[in-house]
Amino acid sequence: MQSFWNRLPKPFFCLAPMADVTDPAFRKLIAEIAKPHVMWTEFVSADGLYHTREPQKDTAPIYGCDDENPLMRDLQFSEKEHPIVAQIFSGKPDMIAYASALAEELGFDGVDINMGCPDASIEKQGSGAALMKDHERAKGLIRAAKDATKLPVSLKTRIGYGKEALDEWLSALLEAEPAAIVLHLRTRREMSNVPAHWELMARAIALRDAAGSKTLLIGNGDAKDVEDARAKAAESGADGVMLGRAIFGNPWLFAGRKPEDAPPAEKLAALVTLARYFEELRPAKSFHILKKHIKAFVSGFDGAAELRAKLMETESATELSAVVNARTQTSTL
Repeated sequence: MQSFWNRLPKPFFCLAPMADVTDPAFRKLIAEIAKPHVMWTEFVSADGLYHTREPQKDTAPIYGCDDENPLMRDLQFSEKEHPIVAQIFSGKPDMIAYASALAEELGFDGVDINMGCPDASIEKQGSGAALMKDHERAKGLIRAAKDATKLPVSLKTRIGYGKEALDEWLSALLEAEPAAIVLHLRTRREMSNVPAHWELMARAIALRDAAGSKTLLIGNGDAKDVEDARAKAAESGADGVMLGRAIFGNPWLFAGRKPEDAPPAEKLAALVTLARYFEELRPAKSFHILKKHIKAFVSGFDGAAELRAKLMETESATELSAVVNARTQTSTL
């Protein structure tokens, strides 16, 4: 089976996995408006998927996409989202193997292992950013995933834990021959509090080439829009660029549009659609999660602050839609 990675243009552009942001609802909206070359799910616990599995008759334990398990709901996706990668995390090879096989069963195009999340609870499990301190465990997880599935295996990580250690860390990862590596160009200690070190991306490419590796390298951090991402790729030699925060309030991002390019009426219509998708696809999730999207969509136009305050008080897609409709009927946007 040929990997979808081999069919992408250069440079290609990806949507970053962001917890409670790039959920099935927002991804569905993005895919309908302006799809990136590759989409990622939010990260999902491989251990959680395993321990909440449900045996079915005469088959291996596996969930269906319509199951009520909230972790499985995180792995929902629409057909328009292909190619889409399931991002998982664990510090245990057998858990990674299980979740990788599950991703293939569910129809994903690839599986990605999170090796950069700085959350303390994730690190205590020996996963996320903690893997930067345990190269052998990290390589073992990649190999476990590759042995368990025919899907291409990638990973997302950072350039070091307490300090930059790109050469040692990237060299170790390349030994396991993943299909692609996303490099968030900051250390774990830096979080997102400093500018991304894009000057290191060219060094990563040179190290990869010197090793004779075919692993694709994707830069991540501070890309403002597709134009900026294209410039960063051209300067660094990155095979692709992953964009994250730039997607807030701008599902038109991958069409090359900036937030200010979309008329207020178009922004509000997109927000109403997102709220409807959220209730449809995430019924067990608090509507409060949508508030960060309200803040992003409802800004930059006359009366935005007043409208935003009213929308922040809504508790359902129906209420949100009613507030938007009242505004559009009484004013020109």
